[in-house]
Amino acid sequence: MRRPALLSLLAATTALTLAFAVPSRAAEDAVVIPAPTMDAAPASGIQTAVVAGGCFWGVQGVFQHTAGVVNAVSGYAGGTKATADYQTVSSGRTGHAESVEIKYDPKKISYGKILQIYFSVAHDPTQLNRQGPDAGTQYRSAIFTTSDEQKKVAEAYIAQLNGAKVFGKPIATKVGALEAFYPAEAYHQDYLTLHPNQPYIAYNDLPKIENLKKLFADNYIEKPTLVNASKATN
Repeated sequence: MRRPALLSLLAATTALTLAFAVPSRAAEDAVVIPAPTMDAAPASGIQTAVVAGGCFWGVQGVFQHTAGVVNAVSGYAGGTKATADYQTVSSGRTGHAESVEIKYDPKKISYGKILQIYFSVAHDPTQLNRQGPDAGTQYRSAIFTTSDEQKKVAEAYIAQLNGAKVFGKPIATKVGALEAFYPAEAYHQDYLTLHPNQPYIAYNDLPKIENLKKLFADNYIEKPTLVNASKATN
């Protein structure tokens, strides 16, 4: 996801590269996995989940197409406010991971279901400090928990999936408490929806949306819940 300033130049360069190097299948296949045996207790009011799984464009897009999610914002977690900007985070030396803050209605979707979608279609949790074409600690797989209950659910689910060997390789996802979440720059928000023909999006991220629709039909919504729309209604 090399895109700090000249996005139009990136698109042209990537398009040229893909024209000669695109393999015959999608960049990332989804994995059918069981639902978590432990889930968060029913709750009232909007809840928050924060996850990291590589480029936040695709992760945000997946959860914007997920029923019960009232807002999904791309941003940074794991580092300080002073370094929470794209140029600095891209160095891989800030402690930040490109992350997505998911606000959801627990009466419509559970924390466990969010994690199931996260592990199944949003990214490949077996990749260490990378995701697809992107490498560096800023692209690591991580769950930033907002409560002890979330921590227990996330750790139990990882143990469950590793025990069942559903991925064939150990899960690299790290679980840790959320200290702070910092929204990313405006041009990163709703990027998948606004730029569906951008080569990176078309190759790496749109297949995630199709996988969500196919594997989680009951949780899929056709019209994405966009950040801009959420701001307009608040």
